[in-house]
Amino acid sequence: MNNIQKLGLAVLSTAVFAFGHGSVTPQAVDTNGLAPVGAAWLDKNPYVGNEKAKEIGEHGYSENCARCHGLGVVSGGIAPDLRYLDPGVDGDQWFMERIRTGAVRNGNVYMPPFEGVLTQEAMWAIRTYILSMHQE
Repeated sequence: MNNIQKLGLAVLSTAVFAFGHGSVTPQAVDTNGLAPVGAAWLDKNPYVGNEKAKEIGEHGYSENCARCHGLGVVSGGIAPDLRYLDPGVDGDQWFMERIRTGAVRNGNVYMPPFEGVLTQEAMWAIRTYILSMHQE
């Protein structure tokens, strides 16, 4: 193998790792199989304990959150470890505020806003998955 081939292989393998935890651009999530929650934004997760929501949420999390918050909701230090979020209504409200509007500090985008990309159903499904991984 010559040096150009080695360089090409190195670039290709780096690209695989770079995209291994989901896309940088927020991705829509297919929520077929979940009961619609309506147009009004809810304060409390309607899917707590719903296995279908957990399954959909795991996929949504992998595509949209894992790059920063870690695979399996175990943070690698880039962003907060979501396993320790409050599992109650206060946690639900904080989660929805953050996922809808994102996080910007000093003009730097730390988390993009997902409102307009993810449906409310998708957001609650992701929250359901995160709650299934909750740690005290």
